[in-house]
Amino acid sequence: MKKALFAVVALALLASAAQAGEIKTHSWPCTLVPQEVTTVKVTMDVGYWVQVVQQDRVIKLSQTGIHNYSGSQKYNIKTNTCLDLSCSITKTGKVGGDYTCGISPNKIAKGNTEVTVSATLSNADLSGVDGGSKDVHVANVTISVVPSSCPI
Repeated sequence: MKKALFAVVALALLASAAQAGEIKTHSWPCTLVPQEVTTVKVTMDVGYWVQVVQQDRVIKLSQTGIHNYSGSQKYNIKTNTCLDLSCSITKTGKVGGDYTCGISPNKIAKGNTEVTVSATLSNADLSGVDGGSKDVHVANVTISVVPSSCPI
């Protein structure tokens, strides 16, 4: 008796609630098996993704003149969008002078692209560092990206 009452109530609810994804039946299975009514689409907004591979690589400056130093390093950049690349350099204060950086190419397409990041030091003031010091941390290069229109 309870099962029959439950089935009648369930059918009444289905009849009133199933208008968008509709189901019509003359008889419901006795075991109350779920019946497919509709399929709902699932969507998402895809954000921008950028990965600089080999972040542990260091740019090593080598002397190119009496007070001038330069160095570069290659990095792979993986992305799902076209990008404009730029860099900035911040000195640590251990060696004074004029620091600059560059990145080439500065525009890349989506996918995997190898770029070269360079750093230069001119008018180097070595007076604050002991002679013969190795791997002195003198600056940090920051790579910045902005999504851009494709194709490049």
